[in-house]
Amino acid sequence: MTSKSVVVERRVAAGQGPLWEALTDLAGMERVLSGVSRVEVLTSGAFGVGTRWRETRRMFGKEATEEMWVTACEPPERYVVEAESHGTHYISEWQVRADGPSASTVRMTFTAVTSGGVAGLLAKILGGLGTRAVTRAIAKDLDDIAAAVEGRGQGS
Repeated sequence: MTSKSVVVERRVAAGQGPLWEALTDLAGMERVLSGVSRVEVLTSGAFGVGTRWRETRRMFGKEATEEMWVTACEPPERYVVEAESHGTHYISEWQVRADGPSASTVRMTFTAVTSGGVAGLLAKILGGLGTRAVTRAIAKDLDDIAAAVEGRGQGS
């Protein structure tokens, strides 16, 4: 097995609760994240372990749809989402740390794990240019979330 991780962290001028709500609002995701064109929620009920959805986004110049599911959820501090695609297992861990009543830090760790012959694909996805592209995409997602949450606090 081969694995590679990317970690991106961002401070947000919003409390932990509002940030958690924005991160777990699947119905609002395509309005908040500029990189996401469509979200189809596959389960009902509150966000938590077992929640599944299909997310369509543009990566590496192509639109791709992946099915994702929540495997760990500790509101309002942490959740883990997993997905399988083309022989690679993806794990996205979101952590929200309160930095006082009106500030938080969100950290996203994206890990890709492959086995056998698809290690070449992993190298392409998370090799030099791929790592930078994934890091930029995650940073853009975090910027989008911050803009949405910080805007709410100002009466937007």
